[in-house]
Amino acid sequence: MNKKIILIGLFAMHGTALLAQKKPLDHTVYDSWQSLSASEISVSGQYISFQVIPQEGDGNFYVKDNLNKAVFSLPRGYNARLTRDEKHIISLIKPKFVDTRQAKIKKKKAEDMPKDSLAVYAIATGKLTKYADVKSYKLAEEASGYFSFLTDGKTTAPTDTTASKAKKTTKISTLHLFDLATGDTLNFQQVDQYDFNKAGDKLVFTKKAEAKDSTSNIAGVYLYDLTNKTLKKITNGRGTYKNFTFDDFGNQLAYLGDRSAEKSLVKDFNLYYYTAQLDTARIAVQKNTTGVPANWAVSGDGDLKFSKNGQKLFLGLAPIPRVRDTTLVDFEHAKVDVWHWQDDYLQPQQLVNLKKDLAQSYLSVFYPQQGNRVIPLVDDKFNPVRTTVEANQEYVLATTDFGRRVQTQWDYRSKQDVYVVSTVSGARQLVAENLSGQAVLSPDAQYVLYFNQDNGNWYSYQIASKKVIVLNDGLPVSFVDEDNDMPAKPSGYGMAAWGANGKGVYLYDKFDIWYFALDGSDKYLATNGYGRASSTVLRYKNLDHTQTSKWKSNTLDERQRVILTAFNEKTKENGFYEMRGKRKDPKVIMMAPHVFRNLQASDDQKQFIYTKEDYVHSPDLYVNTHTFKKEEQLTALNPQQANYNWGTAELVQWSTPAGHQAEGILYKPEDFDPNKKYPVIAYFYEKLTDGLYNYQAPAPTPSRLNIPYFVSNGYLVFAPDISYVTGQPGKSAEEYINSGMKHLAQNSWVDSSKLGIQGQSWGGYQVAHLITATDMYAAAWAGAPVVNMTSAYGGIRWQTGMSRQFQYENTQSRIGKTLWEAQDAYLANSPLFHLDKVKTPVVIMANDNDGAVPWYQGIEMFTALRRLQKPVWMLNYNGDEHNLLLRQNRKDIQIREQQFFDHYLKGAPAPKWLKSGIPAKEKGIDWGFSVD
Repeated sequence: MNKKIILIGLFAMHGTALLAQKKPLDHTVYDSWQSLSASEISVSGQYISFQVIPQEGDGNFYVKDNLNKAVFSLPRGYNARLTRDEKHIISLIKPKFVDTRQAKIKKKKAEDMPKDSLAVYAIATGKLTKYADVKSYKLAEEASGYFSFLTDGKTTAPTDTTASKAKKTTKISTLHLFDLATGDTLNFQQVDQYDFNKAGDKLVFTKKAEAKDSTSNIAGVYLYDLTNKTLKKITNGRGTYKNFTFDDFGNQLAYLGDRSAEKSLVKDFNLYYYTAQLDTARIAVQKNTTGVPANWAVSGDGDLKFSKNGQKLFLGLAPIPRVRDTTLVDFEHAKVDVWHWQDDYLQPQQLVNLKKDLAQSYLSVFYPQQGNRVIPLVDDKFNPVRTTVEANQEYVLATTDFGRRVQTQWDYRSKQDVYVVSTVSGARQLVAENLSGQAVLSPDAQYVLYFNQDNGNWYSYQIASKKVIVLNDGLPVSFVDEDNDMPAKPSGYGMAAWGANGKGVYLYDKFDIWYFALDGSDKYLATNGYGRASSTVLRYKNLDHTQTSKWKSNTLDERQRVILTAFNEKTKENGFYEMRGKRKDPKVIMMAPHVFRNLQASDDQKQFIYTKEDYVHSPDLYVNTHTFKKEEQLTALNPQQANYNWGTAELVQWSTPAGHQAEGILYKPEDFDPNKKYPVIAYFYEKLTDGLYNYQAPAPTPSRLNIPYFVSNGYLVFAPDISYVTGQPGKSAEEYINSGMKHLAQNSWVDSSKLGIQGQSWGGYQVAHLITATDMYAAAWAGAPVVNMTSAYGGIRWQTGMSRQFQYENTQSRIGKTLWEAQDAYLANSPLFHLDKVKTPVVIMANDNDGAVPWYQGIEMFTALRRLQKPVWMLNYNGDEHNLLLRQNRKDIQIREQQFFDHYLKGAPAPKWLKSGIPAKEKGIDWGFSVD
């Protein structure tokens, strides 16, 4: 049913008197507002699990059946799993929020903080078993009889034989193997790492001896056979053992081990390999193994992966790193970063990525059953390598941008060479050179599919024949972003899935899905052009269950039922369609003025779950059958919302001065009265109208406008879409935002003298620009704004270490040229040089740990306006980031935004911080919220 009809009915039934009784939202409501998390349907479709969590406090875990009957609930439960036979539920339990809070107040050490517990619930009998101080638990992929968990117990022993000495508490980690049939546990002490094989009949784990216990011989790797109930030590000795990996059949086990001294600067990892035919695990690959390059070794940071057939084991090799000379005296040597103009990456970027770069490994393959061959597949000039899902096939895909990385300083992309590499010989075969785009290997490794962003085309490359085919050649539609308004070449719409037989691929245009045979023999419009004809964006939804799809590629099989998600660009409605085959229009399953998210299905796709929301209704979880005609609501979150004056959302359309058709969202209070006049705040970024039906919970935001709060408190909020002209981002903002606000101001219920604007980041820049171009706004709030494009152009995004130049030349800042090519454009679009025209009071948020926009941009704006004696305030949340992360800071800024806009748009008294500021000597004593 249409929400507008529901709203009209509400007014008719209860009248405005009832609405007037509803209270506005206040800043105390945030913590208790709930959201859904971790919703999942079981393989059989019988059970649905989910968490309901408040913004702050203790959440709850629930399980219901598909008839909406409650099965189990667990306060503070999270990270829960249903056993494969669906007879037991296992879940961690968080400590109580109040206990953790008190421990933080007391500044307890990490090891003394409250710990998780574990719950085991038998569905048939209702028996619940709990364990305290649990660090982790694991289930085997396919077994249901056992699971294991690790606890962190404490033992107390005297440190000295004399009674006067204090006793020392040590921790003993214990691994528990839990028999779900009997409830019995088998315990192994001093365990560190552990894992099951797929079938769950083998459990591998490591034991660690106390560092000071030189006589202990327990350290090493153990394998427990659950069928025979036998324990075997397969590696003896102290060390670090990790990345335990069984093959799919459970017959082979591989892991990494380092036996070097604990304080050694260079770790000496080896690859260990074990089968039941061996007495102990053997070292299969080490630095002097044939095939390992000189001065390379097994990486302790690389992943291990068996191919599905178990014939290949993939591992990481890496150059042996140089280490510091520990004999050097620190205070006698300089600490200096040397920037070089030919470095691949800027020094700040290198430093940000240092840990990752030191852990970088390069894919190699080991053949345990074929002569123990080791074949390095790439060297250190290559990016991470990708195998097929099964990894049985001969070829892997490798790319390198070596020698072309400098250009990422001004172009966010780097051109790459694409190769396929043989896992049999290590030979490389060039597929594409200097590619701007992405490439992927077909599931059978017979083709490479790649997209060229420079020309917007999709290509297939047949490995055997080296034949290249332009898949979309001659088609009348574009496969790149038709709405791109950035200087960079538009990105592609992407890939939907592989064909079921691996011989074809499904690709997206703006609205529809196309099929292409990889050999070029066939192509057709799989959705029959329905998407474009109806302005509906159709996208494939892979509904393979996560527990049964480990070795499955993302495929679309038109012989089976194919579900598509749908979004109508005109109405903004969402829903689902069913694809009906070649040259047939898709069949609508449901389309509604809602947003549907997280669609999941049982393994047989007879039961479905999803969330449904709109601006008025909080996201709730629903279950439905394959007909989608038996919808059942499983949750009813946030019933307290009914007590508050909420709001409505509607689409507004107008023409800009240049004749462009424009649209935006207008949010109105639930008790909106057309006979009153309302202040309006415009909130903007780029394009927001696709979120017309998004629910927006009242929450302390990272610095965005808290839309439901302001709407509930008697404001209209307007969110206009903006389209940009390269070289004129500021003028583009004027074109759409100002004209949209003027369009609204024609209504008698808008107070045109009380218009405000608010934006964060790119929105903050636009706020800063707008107040230099017009005096129509009575108040403005700019979060993390750039005001000087000339200095920001050469600045650094400190969170990533990247130069900001790419933003101006290619992406969001949309100048499209270098500073030297378009100096006038940089100056014209820099608010700093026009701040003398400002007549609007403005608050700036600029945080000293902002990793995206250098906070000196906010300082430049503040000091300029202060010099010009314009009303300006700046908030620096110490140590916080571009978008506020700390909840206490988010709560603080909500109060300040409300007080600021209330003062300038409603005439409320100014609080102390706005009226006279907070001196440094009163910081932490007085937050300045009081009103005289």
